[in-house]
Amino acid sequence: MSWSSPHGTPLPDWRRRTLIMGIMNLTPDSFSDGGALPGVDDALRRAEALLHEGADVLDLGAESTRPGAAPVAAADERDRLLPVVQALRRRFPQAMLSVDTYKPDVAEAAVAAGADLVNDVEGGRFGARGDESPMGAVCAKARCPLILMHRRREADYHDFWPEILADLRGSLRAAMAAGMAPEQLWTDPGFGFGKTPDQNLRLVRDLAKVAALGHPVLLGTSRKSTLGLVLGEADPMRRTAGNDVTAAWGVAQGCSMVRVHDVAAIRPVIRMADALRQGSLPAGK
Repeated sequence: MSWSSPHGTPLPDWRRRTLIMGIMNLTPDSFSDGGALPGVDDALRRAEALLHEGADVLDLGAESTRPGAAPVAAADERDRLLPVVQALRRRFPQAMLSVDTYKPDVAEAAVAAGADLVNDVEGGRFGARGDESPMGAVCAKARCPLILMHRRREADYHDFWPEILADLRGSLRAAMAAGMAPEQLWTDPGFGFGKTPDQNLRLVRDLAKVAALGHPVLLGTSRKSTLGLVLGEADPMRRTAGNDVTAAWGVAQGCSMVRVHDVAAIRPVIRMADALRQGSLPAGK
């Protein structure tokens, strides 16, 4: 079985081709596009453009996860997020809407407002006691797909890959123990979260290790600082080559969706990478 939306929204089949998740930051302080979408009308215009460019999923974030960003209270996050989710659901009833949040109560409200997917940068463990997955419990009750990202506060690894994989397995086990169906779970290696630049590059180089866990993989490298270090480019808007190469390499290593700012630019890259991985001409969109 493939994943399914709690609202019956038709979800794209990640087994046929690599999907594209378009980023919509509803924040004033995101690292490359903070403040770009100050109101609901701005978000609607941006969503329309991303869908026209070929986004399969719209990922709405109301709290910046950049290093040093100030935490956002759950009430403030809901105030930013819910009007946009509701407006997008009305305007684009067939669009797949993702909410980028680690707070279970925010996710619950967003799914009730029309979101189809939760993208959790804390791997489902925020607010957990022991081996619990509070986010897993919320998403299981709502029958909502959940992306579990790997994250540590510090890059304090003794044995990098075994620890990454053990952490992800722990998040998956906890989510399934909370009632999540396996086909509703995705993983994300957490490029840029609690890793050094060298470790970030190793994540992409050997991403097949994450895919081997048996769940579809989301990869998000778009505009991040490691790309700037490699390319010698301080401006996040000028890291297109890094976005393209890491996405194409990720596809070769088995990722099922890429999370990007520039959908139009990445779409032909993904189409070509899929054709090479499959050894055949791509079918459909």
